[in-house]
Amino acid sequence: MSLFEPSVESSIAQVRTDIALLHAELTKNDLVVWTGGNVSGRVPGADLFVIKPSGVLYEDLAPENMILCRLDGTVVAGTAGAERSPSSDTAAHAYVYRNMPEVGGVVHTHSTYATAWAARAEAIPCVITAMADEFGGEIPIGPFAIIGDDSIGRGIVQTLTGHRSRAVLMQNHGPFTIGKNARDAVKAAVMVEDVARTVQAARAGGPLVPIPQAAIDSLFDRYQNVYGQAPQGAL
Repeated sequence: MSLFEPSVESSIAQVRTDIALLHAELTKNDLVVWTGGNVSGRVPGADLFVIKPSGVLYEDLAPENMILCRLDGTVVAGTAGAERSPSSDTAAHAYVYRNMPEVGGVVHTHSTYATAWAARAEAIPCVITAMADEFGGEIPIGPFAIIGDDSIGRGIVQTLTGHRSRAVLMQNHGPFTIGKNARDAVKAAVMVEDVARTVQAARAGGPLVPIPQAAIDSLFDRYQNVYGQAPQGAL
């Protein structure tokens, strides 16, 4: 017997498929090594999310071994993958979903350049237009927190609440990104590593030149509201 209404079961199946496939983007973009990192996605219409199992190789990830969790971080018994342990960051993801209802996806990596900024407890300053477009300003530093409970989640929410950035560099740990859905959060993870590398290279060559705040605001507004293709049927 099904645990959920058919519409919710359909949403769960879709999110399982999406999350399994999106993990390949982390390896393709060199954001993770071995079994590190994770992607999760909120299930539309339900207080549930899907996250990868702990310590499983990326090539072995599949929709049926993604793990379904409640927003308190507990695994939903009797569902596919429930016999496995979820990611060690599950409590952090759950805390974000509980406290940021607009967030539909969370990603964590240990990507090299972004993690190097986190190791220095240094925010990435907004000195290239791609950062203004994507993040609306600097990429902030979050507090140091130990893995295992919701401490990391509390730090993510504390740092990003009221901030335009969809990325935070957790001190001595690495980047976490959020998005309207899991794909959006993965894009942010790819972009934060790209800008971390570029700004590091720029600083090695000399002083950084900041972008004026008014220009950052203009660039962010254009990219978020004008850039790209209009929806079908729009004038």
